[in-house]
Amino acid sequence: MTLHHAVPAATPRAGFADLRPHVSAMLVAGAAAGPLFYLSALAQMATREGFDLRIHPISQLSTGQWGWVQMLTFVLAGLGLLCLAVGHRILVTTGIGRAALPLFIAVAGVGFIAAGIFPQDPSHGFPVGTPDGPAAETTWHALVHIVAAIVGFTAIALAAVIAFVRSIRERRSLSAVGNAVVALTLLLPVVPEVAGIQVAVTGLFAFGWCSATAIRLLRRGSSRSLA
Repeated sequence: MTLHHAVPAATPRAGFADLRPHVSAMLVAGAAAGPLFYLSALAQMATREGFDLRIHPISQLSTGQWGWVQMLTFVLAGLGLLCLAVGHRILVTTGIGRAALPLFIAVAGVGFIAAGIFPQDPSHGFPVGTPDGPAAETTWHALVHIVAAIVGFTAIALAAVIAFVRSIRERRSLSAVGNAVVALTLLLPVVPEVAGIQVAVTGLFAFGWCSATAIRLLRRGSSRSLA
């Protein structure tokens, strides 16, 4: 007589939905937002005459004849963050800040899209032919750009704060430290003398955090699907 032993099914990871193909694609887009932004910016910095990161913020690349490239880069990066926000909201179903965290990522995405649509003013000799020094008058679209960028970075900082709290509650010490460092870095006041470099580094922390978040969700979702 043959005995059939029932094999217990793997227990799904609580608070985490199934990773569907369309959700996976959204997370990949979110993970790619940062690398896309900085690869584009580096290529422009290397090829556009007169640009100096010690003087000009990356946003300055959105001015001049080829400014549309950086404007498009901002918009695509913002769309990537919106994809990450939707993917996060679908996958993470429980826990503190499960709705607020992706909402802040979405706000950041909208902020970067707005920063792309409304360009910075030419100043400090860039593009070539622009007088040295700051712009004589700040245009309305440059003001919108600045506000949108501030909103974007602040929103990611708040998302990192929520992620820090979640990490503490889940006893993930390394993740908690990383989230805290990102949040503090993004909330540091800008030092005018090194504003270009500081904003570039701040952006690296912001987009790096978003990419890491997307990759973590992809890995967690994949491990759950294989369970």
